[in-house]
Amino acid sequence: MSESLTIRPDPSAALAAAYRQVAGTRMRGLPFLNPALAVEPVGFAPWEGRWLGVMVTPWFINLVLAPLDPAQWQAIGQGEKRRYAFPAGDYEFIGAIEPGVGEFQVCSLFSPVLEFEDQATARFVAAHARAALLDTANREAHVGAAPRPGPIARAEQALDAPMSRRDVLRGRFLPDADADRG
Repeated sequence: MSESLTIRPDPSAALAAAYRQVAGTRMRGLPFLNPALAVEPVGFAPWEGRWLGVMVTPWFINLVLAPLDPAQWQAIGQGEKRRYAFPAGDYEFIGAIEPGVGEFQVCSLFSPVLEFEDQATARFVAAHARAALLDTANREAHVGAAPRPGPIARAEQALDAPMSRRDVLRGRFLPDADADRG
């Protein structure tokens, strides 16, 4: 029973509240904000003793790591960097602190987010980026071949290309499985 006392609750609601506060104060009126997007946590769940999820805001989409089990959390200072090994590869996170949340770490996926037409698309991309991070099939191949872009770079490249709503519903921005067969 004492083990359950050390587990920290899902930080997504506190992060959302903190970023909504930032959106209404520090970010208000800035030209790089996407008015079609709102603050929304996506896919927060335990991963290796930490909370892992994605935050969508009108100015960025970031992976987030936050303490779940304090015994497994490795704090870093605000602005300091740390690399984590995920099934899809290594990713660098930066330390952050927000009032009401405490410390957490972020890895930028998209910033700014002006290319997103609506919240549903941003949420869809966030959920799929998180899933791709945990899929070993997305690990960059370096042995005997030129490295191919990782899952996040492929998603960014595809988002730069023209895309219809039908493409989004079909998941066209995701890595093309046929391209890897050949």
